Amino acid sequence: MTRRALRSGVLVLATSAVNASGWIFAAVAAAAVASAQTRLPSPAEPSAPLSEVIVSAPEPRYVAPTRRDRIGRIWAPVYLNGLGPFRLVLDTGANRSAVIPAVAEALGEKARTSSTVRLRGVTGTALVPVIRVDDMEIGDLLLQPAFLPVVPDVFGGAEGVLGNEGLRDKRIVIDFKRDSITIRRSRRERPGEGFETLPITMLRDHLLAIDVLIGHVRAKAIIDTGAPDSLGNAALLEALKRQTKDDPSTEIIGVTLDVEYGSRVAVPTIHMQNVKIRGAVLTFSDVYIFKHFRMTSEPTIMLGMDVLGVLEQIIIDYRTRELHILTSDR
Repeated sequence: MTRRALRSGVLVLATSAVNASGWIFAAVAAAAVASAQTRLPSPAEPSAPLSEVIVSAPEPRYVAPTRRDRIGRIWAPVYLNGLGPFRLVLDTGANRSAVIPAVAEALGEKARTSSTVRLRGVTGTALVPVIRVDDMEIGDLLLQPAFLPVVPDVFGGAEGVLGNEGLRDKRIVIDFKRDSITIRRSRRERPGEGFETLPITMLRDHLLAIDVLIGHVRAKAIIDTGAPDSLGNAALLEALKRQTKDDPSTEIIGVTLDVEYGSRVAVPTIHMQNVKIRGAVLTFSDVYIFKHFRMTSEPTIMLGMDVLGVLEQIIIDYRTRELHILTSDR
């Protein structure tokens, strides 16, 4: 049986080995996606009960040598209550940030609350504790205050996930060739020469989606920098008319540690306008998170780092709602 945790982190196109702890898939609402937006109380207000939060943050992200033939990670240095930096995986598929127990311990009694929140991951749900921080600092971005779910340590070295709650007017530049990530306010600047620009559709919970062509099949692709592997739904598999084994043998492990099963299938060339990705092998399954977001009827893929990571540079501009892609073979 193949064991893969499809969650944060990056995976070598089609062939990377699973690390000992397994991959965890950053659900479409990876890292922390709130099923209903949570209003954070002001410092003067008493702590209000949190609505359910969807966290699908799995493995580590890019920020290791990022070559086309190996896994990389996207880690952002984040200060919490002035402490840190803590290494949080950048997860565009999560609408809330989350941390592991060790971070909660480091922040001490001041951050503890008696609250819990329902966490939604790729494969299931769970109630988890919540801490409160007075401020989160990422570069020139300052969020305050913030409630952070405390999730299992399944990130392979990272200390949590950085969700999209503070990125709504930001521009994120991820340079895989130089192992760098920059988060700053968008000034609607245009990309340099050689970039392919794709329009982004903003879905529920601020998920980012683009239109792609897989072989001859049109599909909606959710940009999920928190997922090591890309995950397709059954409708996409059916449209591709690919044959699979009768019994799916790949384990899909979410941040809630629930397990579902899928099939690993080689797919035709993925076209993102003029950018082509060949040789991808995807996991297919109508996992819990697809059902929760009602993404089972039309061909849909969560585009993870196995695909995004083979590019040289990507720029996500939340303000202009554009994805800029630079390839090394331009």
